[in-house]
Amino acid sequence: MTVEVRYLVHDVDAAAEFYLGFLGFTEEENWGAPFRMLSRGELRLWVSGPESSAARPMPDGAQPAPGGWNRFVVEVDDIEAEVTRLQDVGVGFRNDIVTGPGGKQVVIEDPSGNPVELFQPAGS
Repeated sequence: MTVEVRYLVHDVDAAAEFYLGFLGFTEEENWGAPFRMLSRGELRLWVSGPESSAARPMPDGAQPAPGGWNRFVVEVDDIEAEVTRLQDVGVGFRNDIVTGPGGKQVVIEDPSGNPVELFQPAGS
């Protein structure tokens, strides 16, 4: 089963570069500025720009926009190494590594401010 998530972004090319270059996604489809479909394992990420149909105003006038706190999780083997690697290339972080009963996590941001959680399970 493939899980599909749509993220609204300010710049489709910048977002694709981020996910392809830093998080190990591959490109499935490229429709230019409005939309790109990326994948990693069973996750398919729909990257939708301002020109996409997903960015059109809602009936009440609300304008869909990037950001927020809902996020998908990318599991990693060594969170400290990933944090160092991503800090070295200028990726933005919302917090420091947090440790809980299930493991360690940190929230990074794509170029449009959408959150992505990096997670290392406990015991790994």
